[in-house]
Amino acid sequence: MIGFNFDYYRPTDVTQTVQLYQTLASQEKHPEYLAGGTELITMARLDQIRMGAVIDIGHLPEASAYGFHNGQLIIGSAITLTQTSKTPHFPLLAEVGGEVADHTARNQITVGGNICGRIYYREAVLPFLLADSTVITLGPNGFRSAAIMDVFDKRLRLHRGEWLVQLMVDRAITTLPFYSVKRRKLDQIGYPLLTLAALKKDGLIRAAFSGLCAFPFRSTEIEDILNNRDLSKMERISQVIDKVPGPILDDLLASSEYRIFVLRNTLMEMFLALESEGA
Repeated sequence: MIGFNFDYYRPTDVTQTVQLYQTLASQEKHPEYLAGGTELITMARLDQIRMGAVIDIGHLPEASAYGFHNGQLIIGSAITLTQTSKTPHFPLLAEVGGEVADHTARNQITVGGNICGRIYYREAVLPFLLADSTVITLGPNGFRSAAIMDVFDKRLRLHRGEWLVQLMVDRAITTLPFYSVKRRKLDQIGYPLLTLAALKKDGLIRAAFSGLCAFPFRSTEIEDILNNRDLSKMERISQVIDKVPGPILDDLLASSEYRIFVLRNTLMEMFLALESEGA
């Protein structure tokens, strides 16, 4: 049960969302955008967040688009993780998203909600980082199109009142060889000790990580090491560990030492899976 009242708004046009947000913010309503609502509702029930209004964007056509257009896969932010698995236009996203939470939760968790969420794992972003995707957002200054690597640094950098509308992936990327695994403390559900997503393009491995640090990341410096065939696999793995761009988590799920152990083994499995693939 949520222990406070809030107003619910359901705009009929995408441009109304930002206008409504600005009006509510000026009234100190502390508005939040709502699509699936799993995280927002859970945090509200735990009294970890309080909002005076929510703006439902889940029904808007721009946010619920899902399909190919002019050589690009368009994925609306309100598409659920279940939808990406049932219709796997982007198989790597289907596999990564299919490991988030449990089946019931995935019916509600949206791509945009996971990427923009306050819970720092944000695993759904990994395939988009690897794909050099384009993000389409809408804010007070109108629509904005940007390369995801330019606007995602530990989290998606949105301006106040701005929201993620769509992501665009080059169709050719969706057919590339890939590797994806989620390591948990328990086998079936739970937060990851490590989620590793990787794909191979033009003979080179790209890799992105969640659960290792307090933010998901893709590092070109790490990828340069992974693709340095002058080094042995073990040497590459050791250098990758040295270049992790933040403190490795040490918490109730696992120690940092155990996460490093998991990372070593998982990277070796990734090499075996992808280095056997053709260029």
